[in-house]
Amino acid sequence: MEEGATGMEAAATAVIRVDPGADRVVVALRNEVAHLLGWAKTLEVRDVEGMKRATDDLTLLATLKRAIEDKRKEYIGPVNDHVKAINESFKSLAVPLEDADRITRGKILAYRREEERKIREAEEINRLREEAARREMELKGEITEPVGIVEVAPPPPSRVQTEVGSLGTTKTRKWEVEDITKIPPEYLAIDAARVGRVVRAGIPSIPGIRIWEEEGLRVTPMR
Repeated sequence: MEEGATGMEAAATAVIRVDPGADRVVVALRNEVAHLLGWAKTLEVRDVEGMKRATDDLTLLATLKRAIEDKRKEYIGPVNDHVKAINESFKSLAVPLEDADRITRGKILAYRREEERKIREAEEINRLREEAARREMELKGEITEPVGIVEVAPPPPSRVQTEVGSLGTTKTRKWEVEDITKIPPEYLAIDAARVGRVVRAGIPSIPGIRIWEEEGLRVTPMR
C-alpha cells in the first residue's frame, strides 16, 4: 500500500530547473550582453560605413535576443506547463463551486425581491383604499364601508445567523448608459486599442486625433 502511494506521489512530482544565474550558458550570454552594451555606448554613426558597422552590431544583438529568449523558455516552459495543468485541475473544482454559490445567492435574492414586491403591492393597495375612503368622506361626509386594510408582512431580515455562519445584505451602486450625448466629457474615454488598430491599418484621419508616422528600424539576421 505504501509503495503504491509513493509511486503515485513520484508520478505527480516534477523536477524544475531553477537558478539560471548559475547556468554556464546564461553566464556566457550575460558577458556577451555586457560587451555589446559597452560597444554600443562607444559606437559612432557618422557615415554609411558607420551604419554598416551598426547594422552588424544590431544583427548580433537580434541573434543574442533570440538566444536569450530560447534559454528563458527552457526554464519557464516546463514551469508554465505545470502551472497550466495545476490551474486546470483546480478550475475543475472552482467552477462548479462558483456555480453552486451563484445559484444559491440567486435564490435568496429572488426570494427577497419577491417579498419586497409583495410589501410594495400591499402598501399600494392600502394607499388606494385609504385614498378612496378619504374621497368618499369628502363627498358624502361619511364612510359607508369599513376600510379593509391589507396586512403588510414584515420585510425579510437583512441579516441571518445560523450555527455555522451568517448572511448579510449589501447595496452596490450600478450604472448603464441611457443617452451618451448627455454624458459630460470627463466621463468619456477613448478606446486606445481600437484607435491603434485602425491607425496601423492605414486610416488617413480621425476627427480630433493627430496621426503621424515615426521612422524605426527592422533588423533581420541572416540565416
